[in-house]
Amino acid sequence: MCGFVGFGGFDYPMDTASAVIKDMADRIIHRGPDEEGYFVSDDIAMGFRRLSIIDLATSHQPMKNQTGSVVVTFNGEIYNFMELRSQLQSMGYEFVTSGDTEVIVHGYEAWGVGVFEKLRGMFAIAIWDDNNKQLVCARDLFGIKPFYYQHLEGRLIYGSEIKAFLAHPGFKKELNEAMLPQYLCFEYMNDSQTMFADVHKLLPGHYLIYKDGRISIECFYHITYKIDDSKTIDEWADIVNNAFDESVSAHEIADVEIGSFLSGGIDSSLAAYAMGQHAPAVKTFSVGYEIGCEEQVEKINNQSAFEIKLDELADSRAFASWANLPNFEIKVDAKEFLDIVPTEQYHMDEPLGAPSAIPLYFVSSLAAKQVKVVQSGEGADELFGGYWIYHDQYEFERYFKIPRFMRAAAGAIAQKLPSFHGRRFLMRGAGGPERSYQRTSMNYMWDEIPHILKNYAGPCKPWEWAAPHFREAEKQDIDIITQTQYVDMVSYMPYDICLKADKMSMAHSLELRVPFLDKKVLDIAVQLPTNCRVTDEHSKYALRVAASKLGFPQKVANMPKQPFITPLTVWLQTDLYYERIKEAFTSPAAEKFFNTEYLMRMLDDHKSADFSTVEGRSKLKMMRIWNIYCFLCWYEVFFGTSSECLAPKTTA
Repeated sequence: MCGFVGFGGFDYPMDTASAVIKDMADRIIHRGPDEEGYFVSDDIAMGFRRLSIIDLATSHQPMKNQTGSVVVTFNGEIYNFMELRSQLQSMGYEFVTSGDTEVIVHGYEAWGVGVFEKLRGMFAIAIWDDNNKQLVCARDLFGIKPFYYQHLEGRLIYGSEIKAFLAHPGFKKELNEAMLPQYLCFEYMNDSQTMFADVHKLLPGHYLIYKDGRISIECFYHITYKIDDSKTIDEWADIVNNAFDESVSAHEIADVEIGSFLSGGIDSSLAAYAMGQHAPAVKTFSVGYEIGCEEQVEKINNQSAFEIKLDELADSRAFASWANLPNFEIKVDAKEFLDIVPTEQYHMDEPLGAPSAIPLYFVSSLAAKQVKVVQSGEGADELFGGYWIYHDQYEFERYFKIPRFMRAAAGAIAQKLPSFHGRRFLMRGAGGPERSYQRTSMNYMWDEIPHILKNYAGPCKPWEWAAPHFREAEKQDIDIITQTQYVDMVSYMPYDICLKADKMSMAHSLELRVPFLDKKVLDIAVQLPTNCRVTDEHSKYALRVAASKLGFPQKVANMPKQPFITPLTVWLQTDLYYERIKEAFTSPAAEKFFNTEYLMRMLDDHKSADFSTVEGRSKLKMMRIWNIYCFLCWYEVFFGTSSECLAPKTTA
């Protein structure tokens, strides 16, 4: 696990290019504190920071072939590198290291861009092909590892993190304000764009070629469902168990100690349990909270109509004890949670309003004190059907049988009316699945955006951003639930789930591996019939049966879907949070982009919300408030006065 940077198409003297590439690499030293390496020529500048995990003594990067015509920088891990190494040796290629990077070097020599489809693992790769004077870059099929680039006027800047671009004197830093509506509706950017103008993410499963000042991008892996209705749920559960156990085993390859995150839910529990079967005393790491407002929590929990769960430590402790796994804990209090937001947003590079990123930041800090690598449960929900939106689609699938013009009329009328029970359902059901896809329980409805953003005429149509993904899914002749899972896998998963997993762990020089996001596990997941993934009563059905067959406690095997729960909903009603966020919501930056009266009304509503009634709970706006607060913190870090320290050190 590492980080890389690079640029091409700039007419800099060699010493200037060398200074710039080092400045860029220094910005991501947290991704690789163990080593640094550089390759600078008249055509390309490449920089690398290494976190040594495999073949500690060698495998230095940038890595060249014997003639120096191929130069590779690589971030990630290739789990089938020994198999590919044997194939390449049989073809006559000689190896001088025992790590996985050299497989990419010789694999590119042997197969060209065809090497990317052969790789099993998580990766972002940059290859300088001197014979063809081209840079070839690729990203793994799930988007586990990040890859950003800016291509303007024939010049290219690329790297693992955008913050490194700020060290380049030729980087054009501008806000991509047009993406604000999408951010508010989704919590993330639902395509290749970022909040930096002209900075893009290389899409998962794609490769990029930069040659003669131009770029071309091609897809090398497309997720395709091939449903198999011939097996029972018990048979599928056994297949899932075997595939996942093999994946965990493959993900354990390392020359350093590996641990596991543990939340107490089924996903991380399966990963930790499988590791524990392969090696003794696998360390697990969990995060919880010092709530600090216990009276309010007790009052909420005493109200029979509503219950809020704020901490999962009891669940993780219980599972660790049952599985005989050493467990280490960290607790985060309200002030620590709030104070870390600017740092979190700095490491994120892109504004992300997911509260779960913060406990991930703290548990990564805890784990990094003892291990260099952890495994985690990300990806299980997307592959096996764990989100509530899949249950929503059951309802919409039935509703979609009503003629579209009637649904469109009902949605248009509902949008003009004040809030009432069912309004959002009618609005989301007015079109196809791309319209029902938005997670409106957490994010802003499209009709709210003109009221929030200053000088925004609209109309806001978030379904237009999701529609291309659904059009691709429809080509596979799969039901709406499966279409939604596909869209999650190609958008929500890489742009939100994998983004925060990578950035929060690498902020602490910790490699995070995700055995659910594996080619062989995916091959099983895309065969599962819908009723083995999602039913009226179950989510991740096959996965839960698989856990039960391993003897898991029923509380874990059948626990409802629970992400990292944060007490943020309650904390936002305290003076500490109210005053801090009020300051942000009335700042010059907020005045620049938002209708601050609307923001303050949300904040006041939330502070005064009564948990005991449906009407009172309708005033709770935690996610909406947090999304905007995170954006404002991000904006201050990268565009406010705080950003002055990020200016380039080298002038050109």
